Amino acid sequence: MEATALAATIDHTVLKPDSTLEHVRTLCREAVTYRFASVCILPWHVADARHLLADDAVAVCTVIGFPLGASTTSAKVHEAVDAIVNGATEIDMVASITALKSRQYDRLLSDVQQVTAAVHDHGAIVKVIIETCLLTHDEKLRMCDIVTEARADFIKTSTGFSTGGATLDDVALLRQHVGSNVQVKASGGIRDVQTALVMINAGATRLGTSSGVAIVSELLKY
Repeated sequence: MEATALAATIDHTVLKPDSTLEHVRTLCREAVTYRFASVCILPWHVADARHLLADDAVAVCTVIGFPLGASTTSAKVHEAVDAIVNGATEIDMVASITALKSRQYDRLLSDVQQVTAAVHDHGAIVKVIIETCLLTHDEKLRMCDIVTEARADFIKTSTGFSTGGATLDDVALLRQHVGSNVQVKASGGIRDVQTALVMINAGATRLGTSSGVAIVSELLKY
């Protein structure tokens, strides 16, 4: 895989709570230089990133209900729309893991559907984070069904803030069981080119990583 093609799958990410505006400036400069798909940042920094990327095609992505997914649906909808108004064009929402564990499936579906509808109404795309490291096999399959029925654009493995990140088996499982309308984003623990390519080969079309520069630079050496 060519470095430019791999770079185009990467959401270049800084989500640490102590990230600063200078970190965002650096992230945006790197995203333009390496032609990453997006910068993925905290909602606080969305307007700044939109300004920094005003003359470039790199997308602005942010996280909603992050990192626990336990915000109410109305709060997530408001947060998502506010982020879009501020300049985000991609929304990575965390699904309610507590609803899944409580078997509140209808409420969980409604959570994802309402956020997805609000995001789509504003012309943006939505990725649903399911935090695979916390889920059983059957719960992962249930989330595939819910994300597909809600007509979200992506299912995403992880926040990167829980007990584990993306795995080859999980990416392959999600790709196999989501509908054809849903793409897969692998996130968490992707720090080198070998891991990135394994995730792509398993079916991921987006990668969430803070190591994008190192990954693409490594591939350019070959």
